[in-house]
This record gives sequence, structure tokens and C-alpha cells, in this order.
Amino acid sequence: MPVPPQSTARVRGESTGPTLATSVVAVTRIRLDLSYDGTDFAGWARQPGLRTVQGVLEEGLATVLRTEQLGAPPPRLTVAGRTDTGVHARGQVAHLDLDPEVWRAVVGRSGLPPEQALVRRLAGVLPKDVVVHRAAEVSEDFDARFSALARRYVYRVSDAAATRDPLRRSHVLWHHRPLDAEAMARAAEPCAGLHDFAAFCKPREGATTIRTLERFTWERPAAGADAGLLVATVVADAFCHHMVRALVGASLAVGEGRRPPEWLGALLDGRRGDLSEALAPPHGLTLEEVSYPPEEELAARNERTRARRAEDEHRR
Repeated sequence: MPVPPQSTARVRGESTGPTLATSVVAVTRIRLDLSYDGTDFAGWARQPGLRTVQGVLEEGLATVLRTEQLGAPPPRLTVAGRTDTGVHARGQVAHLDLDPEVWRAVVGRSGLPPEQALVRRLAGVLPKDVVVHRAAEVSEDFDARFSALARRYVYRVSDAAATRDPLRRSHVLWHHRPLDAEAMARAAEPCAGLHDFAAFCKPREGATTIRTLERFTWERPAAGADAGLLVATVVADAFCHHMVRALVGASLAVGEGRRPPEWLGALLDGRRGDLSEALAPPHGLTLEEVSYPPEEELAARNERTRARRAEDEHRR
């Protein structure tokens, strides 16, 4: 059995009058692997008065960890991908830091390892549209956001009555015109690589639109659960706001014949137009997977990611 990482320590400032003293606070970092149906969520990020995945999950964690009763801070999650309203996730990853005593206390009288005890207790308090599959104690080098090598999203479209499954209607876009899969695939090709995706992103102050798109493909599988559907696979180290849905929306215009296949490349090269308002509907999009390097490469990955983000911001 692998030995769990030792609790890490952080330095925290404490006011003691005219000087600032520091104390070392031990924390245990926990990785959570989870899925959710985004239909009834206002996205991932906590927002006052709205039902969000982060809000529901943090409330569930506070309940099962008994943080208030134990005098500990409320749980706060860092996530790999902040999904929008209505977007689903099958392979989402998040992490949180806990006081070691809070972590040990989750076992209660179950006799289970804390990882299994947490998953079991969360299953008893979370709603049916969000599930935590696994919990694992990890080193502080692991960061759900900055350690990630790539995020893989899939967008599914049905453009024929034969492929419209009412049982999947909340996860597949029903498009009422036939689409040219080959033209959409050609349109996607020039988007791969390092580009400024400003034409495909909703502007955010201080946020870069420079991204490395590792894969953007359209295909129509002949077999499997997605047989007959048009399926876009989009993989990148990170995405800017609304980027995937804007790329899909532009592709649909090409598939309908309203735009030529060269249109996406022209938008990308010239940064002309703003497609953030012509987004594909969110319910067809699912975060399928987040990939990470081996344990011994996590710290270096974090440094590279943060440095690249800073460099991209400097270019703007």
C-alpha cells in the first residue's frame, strides 16, 4: 500500500501588536475527482444566491467534515476547470487544504481510511446531480489548476432524427439542419497550436487570450455511444472564457454552409469579429478529462504554468 504524503506546512502571519509574528500551520491537501450534470447549476464558481457546483460541494464538505463544530475554516476548493452555466463534467478535478485533525476526524466510527470515509459521507449529503468518485491525500505540489497538463472537452451534436435520443437530450445539442462534417473538420485544422484566440473569447480584464490548442477535431463515430453524432474534441492546456463554445458555434456556421471552412482561420489570424455572443448552447459540452504529470514533475509543472501565464499577460 502506498504511503500517503505527509502533511505540508504553511507560514501564516499573526498580529501581535507592532510586529508581525509567524506561525507554521500544518495542512493536508486532498484531491477530489468528481462528475456533475450541469443542467441545474449556474456554473462551477460560487455566486451569491445561485446554485453552483462549488457552492453545493463546499457546503457538503463542511457538513461531513464538521468544520464549524471543530473550529476549523470552511472548506474552499481550487478547481481544474471553471465550467459555465449548463456545462457538464465527467472528469473534473479539485483540491482543498484541511487541518490534519479535521481530516483524521472524518473517519468517525466507520473504521474506513479517511479517503473512503469522505467519499461515502459525501454520497449521503450531496444531491444526485454531483458525485465525488474518489478522494486522495496528495502533496502540496499538486494543484488542481496549475498542475494540469491538459483539459479535454467534448461537444456532441445530433443533426438527424435517427440520432436524437430523448434520454440524452440534456447532454447533446439537437441541430435541425444537416451538417457537413468534412467541412467542419477542415475548418478546425488551422486552430491547432499556439494562437491568440481573442476572436473566440469573452474579454476579461487582466486575462490573457493566448492559448495552445493541442487538438480540435470534428468526427462522426460509426460505433459506440456517440455513433452517428457529430463530436468535437477540444484539448488545451487551458481555455479562456467561452472559447470552446465559440469555436463550436463558428464550426456550426461552416457545417450549415453559411461560412467557408477558411473562416475560422481568418478570424484567428486577423482577430476580426467577436464570436463570444454567437456561442453554441452549453448543454452539449462536457469536460471529459483533466490530465496531470507524475508526482515528481508536479512542482516543475506548477512553476512553468505560472510563468507562462505571466509571460502571456505581459504580451497583451
